[in-house]
Amino acid sequence: MDTDAALEATLRTRLGSRHPRFAAAAIAGGQTTFAISGVARGSDFEIGSISKGITGLLYADACRRGEISPATPLGELLPLGDCAAAGASLGALSRHASGLPRLPPRMPGTAAPLRRTASLFLRGQNPYGESLAELLAQARAVRLRPPRPRYSNLGFELLGHAIAAGAGMSYRDLVTARLCGPLALASLYLPATPGELGPAALIGSSRRGRPRQPWTGEALAPAGGIRASIQDLARLTRALLDGSAPGRSALDPVADFAGPAVRIGAAWLTTDTRGRRITWHNGGTGGFSSWIGLDREANAAVVLLSATAAAVDRQGFELLRDLAAR
Repeated sequence: MDTDAALEATLRTRLGSRHPRFAAAAIAGGQTTFAISGVARGSDFEIGSISKGITGLLYADACRRGEISPATPLGELLPLGDCAAAGASLGALSRHASGLPRLPPRMPGTAAPLRRTASLFLRGQNPYGESLAELLAQARAVRLRPPRPRYSNLGFELLGHAIAAGAGMSYRDLVTARLCGPLALASLYLPATPGELGPAALIGSSRRGRPRQPWTGEALAPAGGIRASIQDLARLTRALLDGSAPGRSALDPVADFAGPAVRIGAAWLTTDTRGRRITWHNGGTGGFSSWIGLDREANAAVVLLSATAAAVDRQGFELLRDLAAR
């Protein structure tokens, strides 16, 4: 993998001192340019909620295969019993419109989820880490809210595991069989515990540079637990541009998400900005931030990964706008 000094210099300036460790890929005209700073080539990053974009691809692919449909209820695929969440449709989950809350409800003997998550986050610890069995127990205690757009980590955790159940395998095996294998994504993986981190795994840092505990967990994987190198995310993004990625229809918007200005497909968002239509998803964990954006009309894309928690959305949009204008 060759790196580009000019792109690295541009990103150093735009990202500033908050992001001393980053990797980026700029794709335009069929060519991919990389920039790396402060990390070894092949380092793997937490990609946070870009994991939801991967789940969206698997959802669209499973629908094409006839294994599921947008109308399939969760309870048909997961052992949820007679609870409110069992009736949520996969299509609504894929658009964050199922009525499920962002986080699961409080379980007996535990702190409220928002309070617990915030406390662990502030201490630099992993606020997620549940097993699939624990996730299902949480889902059984959920009360659905009105089905309007509402970002839900819980919803995408359940969606990913439901898609996998429909295919007769685990979510980890589904990712391996339908994305990693066909697209040769050798570094993309889903650690359930810190002990499963690979030798190239980076340790992320807070906005102030303090080390953060890795975010791992079986339940978390479909919503925010995937790790990958810049090379593999660039390979995936090229496949999204050229149409060879499984489930590419997930990128196509089907409903309003934040009013008509931001529309949503299966996880993927579409925004019209400065005359360009950008399809994108971002991610953030306790120690990492990430952004993928595609200008499909210009056949251009940007992937930006940082081992610091400060957001990189603005810089991603700016770099993609520059590429599309060439």
